[in-house]
Amino acid sequence: MNRTKLFILALAGMFTMSCATDTVDQAGSATAETAAMRKFVNTPEKAVQGELIIYVDDATARQIEASEVATRSGVTALDAVAVEIGAEQLKPVFNLKVNADRKRELGMHRWYTMTFSEDADLEAAATALASLSEVERVQFSTRIEVPKTEAVEVDPAMFAATRAAEMPFNDPMLNQQWHYNNDGTVDFPNAKAGADVNLFEAWKLTTGRPDVIVAVVDEGVCHEHEDLNANMHVNEAEANGTTGVDDDKNGYVDDIYGYNFVNGGKITWTRSGDSGHGTHVAGTVAAVNNNGIGVAGVAGGSGNGDGVRIMSIQIFDGVDNTGLEQNARGITYAADMGASVLQNSWGYPSDPARMNDSVYEQAYGVEYTALKYFQSKNNCPAMQGGVVIFAAGNEAKAGADYPGAYNEFLCVTAYGPDGLPTSYTNYNTGCNVAAPGGDFAYKDYDYKYDGCVLSTLPSETIDTYTGQPYGTSYGYMQGTSMACPHVSGIAALVLSYAMENGITLTNNELYDILASSVRNIDDQLTGSKYIYPGYEAYGQMNLSTYKGKMGTGKLDALMAIMNVRGAQCVNAVVGKELELNIPSLIGTGDIKVKAYNSYDISEETKQRLGIEKVEFFSTSLYLTCKNAGIGTITVKYIAGGDKVGGGSNTGGKLIEKEVVIVAREANDNGGWL
Repeated sequence: MNRTKLFILALAGMFTMSCATDTVDQAGSATAETAAMRKFVNTPEKAVQGELIIYVDDATARQIEASEVATRSGVTALDAVAVEIGAEQLKPVFNLKVNADRKRELGMHRWYTMTFSEDADLEAAATALASLSEVERVQFSTRIEVPKTEAVEVDPAMFAATRAAEMPFNDPMLNQQWHYNNDGTVDFPNAKAGADVNLFEAWKLTTGRPDVIVAVVDEGVCHEHEDLNANMHVNEAEANGTTGVDDDKNGYVDDIYGYNFVNGGKITWTRSGDSGHGTHVAGTVAAVNNNGIGVAGVAGGSGNGDGVRIMSIQIFDGVDNTGLEQNARGITYAADMGASVLQNSWGYPSDPARMNDSVYEQAYGVEYTALKYFQSKNNCPAMQGGVVIFAAGNEAKAGADYPGAYNEFLCVTAYGPDGLPTSYTNYNTGCNVAAPGGDFAYKDYDYKYDGCVLSTLPSETIDTYTGQPYGTSYGYMQGTSMACPHVSGIAALVLSYAMENGITLTNNELYDILASSVRNIDDQLTGSKYIYPGYEAYGQMNLSTYKGKMGTGKLDALMAIMNVRGAQCVNAVVGKELELNIPSLIGTGDIKVKAYNSYDISEETKQRLGIEKVEFFSTSLYLTCKNAGIGTITVKYIAGGDKVGGGSNTGGKLIEKEVVIVAREANDNGGWL
């Protein structure tokens, strides 16, 4: 599925490669040494020591599978090199006992990991393996960068403040989660109405379903958290089995809530260096709603055990992190264990000028293969395949980090409570859609952190410097890492709504829905945004730099759900006349519109939106909404004639199309001057 991205912007890069990586020998007379060099697809920089990943030809893979000796391949030449470099073990990267046929179709049976002493010469070992005709590719197991994040913990007892708007759920901290619904009355300066994902209206249609599983690829998720536990995915076979035994025979022991792919075994979150990043991300996706505790999650349910489920795929453990092999296994595990949304707030920072999709496919081939496998799994009844969502990165550069920048994944940029790009967000190439990420640099001289994203934190987060626990169970963070789970949560809501209404989507259709269900951000990108002193980067941001480069716009949860059912969503600004041009809403064709059957609007909608008069002129409806809210108009038109056919009348068919009006306060501010 080489799906073209919907947006003009992409992010580009993530890792630095040698010139040999992306250079092809055009001479046609390559020496054996040069031929071997072509098999190197990345560099040993930041690689796991004592480990190499190889991709062998199909015949060799089958010969290895047939070998009964775990430390040897049964292939003479490969075994000879293994002895030469002091190899200790040869093992397949992927578990072929589950969904073997599909994995073979993707060539996953051809990926192997060879391990040896950590003091061995990694490059010499790679060179020796690359000299073999049986080996088509050699990869160093590049480590993923641990996200650099700062958590600001808060005491739930502090949140007595309320907003003008009535909250839909009883979670006491929901009133400070401006990123869900920002009406401009949150109690910190410069917050702009509409700088949010419009979640409150979306919740009227669905709040999530437990048969939708979101895999959080991150630090370990604190599954004991009071606001997360009820929405955690549980592997019942392991939960009800024997400790220390692989009860479900999936190759992983005691994987109740997911698995720790860094150090093996159970999920952790209290090691020195843990920031609470994974738990914070998980809370945005699906903290339990309406339980009278803490915060709410995007797809956290209604308080009746109906939220989507979180699976923890741990790739960071304190200061430790996974390499490509473990990461690929974690992604594959998520697919095999039922996840349909892959949430990824991580990437490989790199030079956008040297990184592109084809380079990524080669340099991170084993990981790319795992991601393709995830996309191929049908784990949700409402969707064919799985969706992969990534954060754009936080280097404030014109190009997204990979893997997010890759054309088949959805990549998320970040804006603040002002509705403007954050000081750190990557933008431009590879970027697909914008969501709230918060901004510490947005704070005023009192150093408030309210402008960041509020979510769950582990109750025993360990301070990196002191090694001591700190924090309550909730706090603020910023980053495209925080924007990304908003999109993953909305994806889960869309799937929940589709399931509830008997609709089946392809994963490409879901990608398209998410990328097109947006509100404009470019109209606001004029002038400058001031970054307050006290932050490492301060001064003024030229907002025109970001125009056309933040993705398609700000993702709107309500629009996404309405687009599932085929309803046309139209934005209206409170107090401004809205024109609904009927032909533009319904497309081209043999269409004639008659005033006597042009529309149908209920009294409830009129009252909710404050619509006092609707006028019809030519082929357009004109109306003004005096209240913020959502309402539905049914547009009626005749296709194929002047009259509805039937009886003595020939021709026309009466067509009805639902149009959803989303009225909100104006959110354009022209930037901070």
